[in-house]
Amino acid sequence: MNIPVDIFRTHPDALLPEYKSPGACAFDLAPIEDATIEPGQIVRLKTGLVICVPVGYTLLIAARSSLPKKFGLCVPQGFGIVDQDFCGPEDELLLQLLNFTKEPVMVKTGDRLAQGMFVPIMKCDFNEVQNLAHQSRGGFGSTG
Repeated sequence: MNIPVDIFRTHPDALLPEYKSPGACAFDLAPIEDATIEPGQIVRLKTGLVICVPVGYTLLIAARSSLPKKFGLCVPQGFGIVDQDFCGPEDELLLQLLNFTKEPVMVKTGDRLAQGMFVPIMKCDFNEVQNLAHQSRGGFGSTG
């Protein structure tokens, strides 16, 4: 099932997302700027895209699997979450990257560094309770 998604280019060099194979569940994202990322440095690179997330979904931004090996970079927060109301004319997607190597890393315009995936969401009505029906499991590593 395909869902309609509005997308706005803030820069003519921005690459429109595309799925690279029929079975791909995520699309690649690339910066519109060259950058040298120093060891230990976190940068935010412009994609030139505003992607309007449809109601009932969120957009997850994650590293491509080749990012650590090919570039020596990672997404420092693990993955990014793009909310449905982050789609104004200045709400450009940025790729946040960390150089975890001991050498500067150069990236170029159009390098496919991250990937995006639309995921359905559900919101909760939180109900505060005074007691819990279950016993504690013991925390991290409690199942061996």
